[in-house]
Amino acid sequence: MNDHPLDPLSADEFTAVSAILRRERGVGEGWRINCVEMVEPGKAELAAFDGGGQRPARRALVLCLDRAANATYRSVVSLTDDRVETFDHVPGVQANFTVDEFHECDEMLRSHPDVIAALAKRGITDMELVFMDTWTYGDAVAPPEFRDRRIGWSDTWLRSAPGANPYATAVSGLHCVVDLNSMELLRVEDDDPFAAGGRPPVTMGEYVPKHIPDRIKAGYQREPLKPLEITQPDGPSFTLTGNLLRWQNWSLRVGFNHREGMTLHTLKYRDGERDRSVAHRLSFAEMMVPYRDPSVDHYRRTAFDIGEWGLGFMTTSLALGCDCLGEIRYLDATLHNSKGEPYTIANAVCIHEEDNAVLWKHVDAGSAEVRRMRRLTISSHVTVANYEYLIYWRLYQDGNIECEVRATGIMVTTPVPPGKPHPNGTLVDQGTYAPFHQHFLVARLDLDVDGTENTVYMTESHAAPTSDDNPYGLSVVQRNVPLRSEGQGIQDLNFATQRAWKVVNTNVVNGLGTHPSYKLVPTGALPSMFHPESPVFQRATVIGHTLWVTPNSPDERWPAGEFVNQSARDTGIGAWIRANRSIENTDVVLWYVFGIHHITRPEDWPIMPVDVVSFWLKPYGFFDRNPSLDVPASPPAHCHAPN
Repeated sequence: MNDHPLDPLSADEFTAVSAILRRERGVGEGWRINCVEMVEPGKAELAAFDGGGQRPARRALVLCLDRAANATYRSVVSLTDDRVETFDHVPGVQANFTVDEFHECDEMLRSHPDVIAALAKRGITDMELVFMDTWTYGDAVAPPEFRDRRIGWSDTWLRSAPGANPYATAVSGLHCVVDLNSMELLRVEDDDPFAAGGRPPVTMGEYVPKHIPDRIKAGYQREPLKPLEITQPDGPSFTLTGNLLRWQNWSLRVGFNHREGMTLHTLKYRDGERDRSVAHRLSFAEMMVPYRDPSVDHYRRTAFDIGEWGLGFMTTSLALGCDCLGEIRYLDATLHNSKGEPYTIANAVCIHEEDNAVLWKHVDAGSAEVRRMRRLTISSHVTVANYEYLIYWRLYQDGNIECEVRATGIMVTTPVPPGKPHPNGTLVDQGTYAPFHQHFLVARLDLDVDGTENTVYMTESHAAPTSDDNPYGLSVVQRNVPLRSEGQGIQDLNFATQRAWKVVNTNVVNGLGTHPSYKLVPTGALPSMFHPESPVFQRATVIGHTLWVTPNSPDERWPAGEFVNQSARDTGIGAWIRANRSIENTDVVLWYVFGIHHITRPEDWPIMPVDVVSFWLKPYGFFDRNPSLDVPASPPAHCHAPN
C-alpha cells in the first residue's frame, strides 16, 4: 500500500496494470504498452484524505499500441478494483515512441543489407562503429505514402573507434524511413554531399580523455584543483519521509512519471502557526526543439522531447557521475518497458542543501548582522539522445522558488563540402558545422496561493511624464492589470516595462491590507521566429507567446496536445483557449514558455559547457515582512576571520 495518494506507481502496480490489460483486453504479444501513469487524485479528494477521509482510488492511465493494426488505445485501469474501467481506440494518432523501439530500430538498420550497401559505397564497412539514431516525424514532412503507418526516420553516425563518441561524425545525407510496428525499412535516402568528389572532413569529436588524440591533449593541460570538501557532520537539515520532503518551513511531495519526469506537489510554507499553500503542482509539460536549418540533414528535426519520448524514460541515474555534492538523499524512480515490465532508475532524483553566499546583511556602527543563505536543491538529469538537460528546482529560506535548466551534451553536426555555404550554422570543426536551433521549455505552474481561487495580474513599470508633481522625471509607477479571460491571459515578455505576472488571492488580506501573491519573474523567454502558418509552428502554437493562463482542468495537461507524434496540428492550448473561458478568481494554471536560442559556437564542441536558463517564483505581499528574519546566524567557528 502506498503511504500517500500522490506517491508514484510502484513496480508491483506496473506489473498489475499489464496483467489486468492482458487478462481483460488481450494486451500481450503483438502489443506495446507505450506508457503507464498514475491518475492523480483531484484537489478535493486530496483535501478530504488529508483531513482523515477516505483514500482515493488508485488508478492508472495507459496508452498502448496494437502493432498489427497500427491502432492506439487509451485505457484507465483501476488498481483498487482490479479491472479495466475504459479501453478506447483513439483513431488517427500515434502514441509516444518507446526506448525499446529506439534500440530495436538501431539493431535492425545496422544489419539490413540495403543500409550496409549504402555505407559500403562511402567506404564504411565496420557496422560496430555505426549508430542509427531514430527520430519522430511531424505530419507535414512525413512521406505522404507512409503517413498511415507508425514511422520514424534515422540519422547515421560513425564512431572513430569502439567506445568512442557515437555523435562525433555524421554520415551526411544518409537517412532511413522505418515502419516501427513491423520494424521494416521502407526507404533509404542517400543524398551524399560528397558524391561529386572530395572526401568528408576528419573531425575531432572526442571528449573522453582516453579517446582525445595526444596532439590535442598537449594543448589543453591544467593543474588539478585542490579538493573541495562539503560536509555536514550532523547530517542534512531536511527530512525525507517516503516522498514527503520538509526543510526550513517548506514542505512538499516529490513525484515522478514517464512523461514529465520529476514533479513537485503540494508546496507549502509554514508561516507562524499556519502551513500556507503556494503551489499544488509544478512540472515541465513540453519541450520542443526545432532545428532552424532547411537542409536535407535537418529539415525533419523538430523534436518534442516530452510528448514524443518522455523525460521520465530519458532520466539517467545520478549514481553514474559526480552530479551532486554534500550530504545527499536520493529517490529512485520506477518505470516500465514496452511490455509493461517494471524497472528502476536508481538515484533518479537528488536532494541536497547548498550554501549560496549571503541571505541578508547590514553594517551599522561598526558591527555587522549577516545571515548566510542556504537553499534546498531538488534535481534530476535527462539524456535525450545527444543532449542532456539538468533540471533544478530550488527552495529558499525567504520563500523564493527558482527553477533552473542547464543544457549540455553534444551538438548535432554536419560535414560540408569545401566552398559550400552553411548559413544556418556555425563552423565548429574542419569542414563541419553545427546548425542553429532553439530549445523551448513549457513549465506548467499550478499555483494555489493561499487557496485555489486566484487571479493573475500583469504587472509592469512605467515612467510617469514630467509634470509639476514630477519636475525631474524621476517618477516610476506600477500598473497592475487583472487578466479576466483566456484571451487576456495570452502574454508576452516586455523588457521595456519589466513585465511580470502575479498570482493573487483577492479573497485574502494580509497584515498590510493588501492581497497575498506570488510573482512569476520571467527570464530566458525567447521569440519563436516562426511564421504563424509554418507547419512546425502549427504543431506547437504554445511557443508563440511567453505566458498562457487557463482554468485548471484535469484533461488539459499537454500544451501541444496529448498525441504529438506525427501530429499535424496543435490540439492543446491553441485549441483550449478558443473558448475564451474566465480565468478570474478561479483555479488557474500558468504555462510559462522559456528556453535557449542556441546560436552554436566552436566553444560548444565537442561537448557543450552548460548553457543556463531559469525563472523565479517570488512572494509578493505573501508575507507581511522579510520571512527570513528568524534565520539563525552562522556559528562563529564556521566563519572565516582574517588574521
